[in-house]
Amino acid sequence: MKIHIQDTPAKLGEAAGALAASAIRTVLQMRNEVNIILATGSSQFATLQHLIRSSLDWGRIRMFHLDEYIGLPESHPASFRKYLRERFILQVPALMDYFLIDGEAPDPAAECDRLEKLIRRYPIDVALIGIGENGHLAFNDPPADFTTHSAYHIVHLDQACRQQQVGEGWFPDWEAVPATAISMTIPQILASDKLIVSVPDSRKAHAVKCTVHGLVDPGCPASILQNHPNCDLFLDLNAAVLL
Repeated sequence: MKIHIQDTPAKLGEAAGALAASAIRTVLQMRNEVNIILATGSSQFATLQHLIRSSLDWGRIRMFHLDEYIGLPESHPASFRKYLRERFILQVPALMDYFLIDGEAPDPAAECDRLEKLIRRYPIDVALIGIGENGHLAFNDPPADFTTHSAYHIVHLDQACRQQQVGEGWFPDWEAVPATAISMTIPQILASDKLIVSVPDSRKAHAVKCTVHGLVDPGCPASILQNHPNCDLFLDLNAAVLL
């Protein structure tokens, strides 16, 4: 794991976005198409802005994302589909294709199956992800499943995860946060050729410490990143304070 520490969240986002753009260009020099994963949340604002400004051949790029609440309409401010449409998809109209998780699908298990078929067909080259305050990756809260063979699964969100969404301003209180979601699994995230992980803010300092220095353990899901051969972790000074 390579660790990069920047002064501010904005500089963190610029640096992560620059590395992501470079990684995508490298793949495009070798192949006609590239498949990426984008994360959502406040940690990704500057990264996505930089990526959008980059001179990339979007007509050769497919996008997946990590997770979505079950039962939350896309019109809701906290919908990750809404986030990605507004902050990315509409900004890069030349994008070859994108596959959004439908949290309103009548059969969430069938939606997981649909997404799994797609991501197996288009293996991921570059994944942009974050880490939650409780150490989660996507919506894989502790204790996380490190061994599932599924690409997506239905998860129950713990209170710490739901409270984080409140703290970031997406919901008025934790009880308003949906209790279930569809999430990409940890083995599927780790199957990405390159991981670019962005983690700003002192609220995540403990999670960063267990990610970098802790034992690889489902109690800190992000600790599994220690096992990935090509992972870059971007932190601001506040997130790195316990290292």
